[in-house]
Amino acid sequence: MALRNRIRDLMQALGPGIITAALILGPGTLTVASKLGSLYQYQLLWVIMLSTIFMIVFTIMSARYGFYIKQSLIGSIRLRYGKFASIIIGISIFIVSISFQAGNSIGAGLAIASIVDTQPIPWIVFFSLLAIATLFFRSFYKILEKIMIVLVMVMLLSFLITVIISSPDIKSVIQGFVPSIPKGSELLSIAIVATSCSLAGAFYQSYLVQEKSWKSKAFNTCKTESITGITILGFISMLVLILAGSVLYTNGISVNTAADMGKALEPLFGDASFIIFMIGLFAASFSSLLGNATLGGNILADTLKLGTTHAQWSTRLLIMLLIVIGSMVAIVFSDFRLRLIVFAQAFTILVVPIIAYVILKISNDRSLMLQNRNSVVTNSLGILGVFLLVGLAMSYIYLQYLNN
Repeated sequence: MALRNRIRDLMQALGPGIITAALILGPGTLTVASKLGSLYQYQLLWVIMLSTIFMIVFTIMSARYGFYIKQSLIGSIRLRYGKFASIIIGISIFIVSISFQAGNSIGAGLAIASIVDTQPIPWIVFFSLLAIATLFFRSFYKILEKIMIVLVMVMLLSFLITVIISSPDIKSVIQGFVPSIPKGSELLSIAIVATSCSLAGAFYQSYLVQEKSWKSKAFNTCKTESITGITILGFISMLVLILAGSVLYTNGISVNTAADMGKALEPLFGDASFIIFMIGLFAASFSSLLGNATLGGNILADTLKLGTTHAQWSTRLLIMLLIVIGSMVAIVFSDFRLRLIVFAQAFTILVVPIIAYVILKISNDRSLMLQNRNSVVTNSLGILGVFLLVGLAMSYIYLQYLNN
């Protein structure tokens, strides 16, 4: 009984952090990390590590706001910086959510379609309707939380065991944390930053913490679960890259299809690796499909002054709208598949610097946060993160200009 209670308390503590991780750990993370590992082996592990650090920093800022302030983050932006500023932020996050949602829909549909050898479009429609159906459950947050925790932990164990069996060269892995940018890796590096350091997910952390109503607990508990969730995300991303580097790169396999990514699991699952990976791809896609739609719909509802919680049907209707839009984009561009997923990740880098700046600014607002403002270390890392994201956004524009 005591052990069961401890496990229950741990799961309750991890809730918002795991959901934030699941929001970001979608097919884009698996695809981009697999491509990076297959092309450059371990050389870009440092990018994931750096992105994880910055994601932790901004998520903690958002979590601190959600813990100490009752008003929603969009609401505070509206009061302090004007209606226009809140609309810009809300619409920006909604656009990011649509970009991710299209990839999530394709990932979920493609995974099952590949297993049963059918077209992905019917599955895209089916899983979009299934996601909408979950909104009719009364305990929506609790259902969402449990789904996220189970799916993320299953993926973590699968990749960890396979990495151990594949026996990567430890020295080469360690060298991958030394900063270097191989020629031709620029766009994929931007994409992995965009998916590993999703500031929309960090922004939404304040809403998740407010939803939990943790006022009776210390902020350190809230901070710990935030750090834990993002660390798990970064760890899984690194595992995927290491796995691709030790299996795909070593065997000269480039990632052009979902089946190519599945070959990374052959050391553990053999002939069943394709099916196992597709199940993992589905888990990442469907968990993100649910969570990402909730994020975008919730923020848009708050922006339009229609509601701030999942319990309000105005919010749920916008969540449904986002699911439908994402599935429509996925159906129209289903032939692009993995290319669309990578593009969606990279495109979000144009928006996230704005979100990062707003999180940094409002978490330092003296009249709002009082003594709960950021520390000097947190601010230093936050400012560095904003400059980094702005630089990456400019680099992305430049690379697109060169390609055109």
